[in-house]
Amino acid sequence: MRHRRAEKGSVKEDVAGKEVLEVIREKYGEIFSAEKKVADFILQNPQKAVDCNVSQLAKRSGVSDATVIRMCHHIGYAGYYQFRITLAGDLGRKQYGGDSIPEGKDAVEKRLREYAEELLEIGRNIDPDVMWNCVKLLKTCKHAHIMAVGNTSPLAQYMGFRLGRLGIKCTFNVAPEYFMNHVNLADKKDILIAISQSGTSKQVIQGLELGREKGLKSIAITAFLQSPVSSLADYVLPSSGKEESFSYYKSYAHLNETAVIDSLLSFVTNEELIKTTNADKPEIMLSETKM
Repeated sequence: MRHRRAEKGSVKEDVAGKEVLEVIREKYGEIFSAEKKVADFILQNPQKAVDCNVSQLAKRSGVSDATVIRMCHHIGYAGYYQFRITLAGDLGRKQYGGDSIPEGKDAVEKRLREYAEELLEIGRNIDPDVMWNCVKLLKTCKHAHIMAVGNTSPLAQYMGFRLGRLGIKCTFNVAPEYFMNHVNLADKKDILIAISQSGTSKQVIQGLELGREKGLKSIAITAFLQSPVSSLADYVLPSSGKEESFSYYKSYAHLNETAVIDSLLSFVTNEELIKTTNADKPEIMLSETKM
């Protein structure tokens, strides 16, 4: 059995070093009846459970999202995400590179072909009407407020920079406190853009909830159509193609989300708006610093 180091504020001492399914069995008698529905589903379907986000697991167990999270807390984990990645490790899920292609002249081409096929599948999953509504929102909004946290934050910076070059005013920041401030002070003609691969990022959810209170339209880019972020957004652009087993390290990769962002921005591009706002002036100025 593998031993995990117990960290303060993380996995509790009596859980550290134990397999997740073993912990569930040990704690089963201590959790509430609704939580036992979640535990029963996980014990009977551990591989299916690890591939679910919190909303999907809640639906399959016949309980609420909050019940799933409470069960995780009660048996000793900081939250569902920590529980999920620990269970994934226990089940020996293939991590990034675990399904590596043997070295050879066709290896690179094969890997890139797999990426291309995934992007084509995402294209088939996106509703064209939803895409055009998102394009319209961006073209007509006063400001676009971009929200993302954790390892998705660089995508907010990337999208914000691109929108600025297209002549569309926007706000973005890696700190949730900043984008929450912008949402709180937003004008009714502003829109929100939420980027969350999991669809369960708490601060992004809070930003969408605040935006809804203020009557703001919102766009979500997420890999999970069944998630809190998706349910709160007016328009959802899915960043997933075919279903894949959950992999902790693959969750750091954001090629799919980047492709969806680039697709959206390609339709937003308006040469007349760029000229009217003089949006490309900074690039001309900065060109003096390049060879």
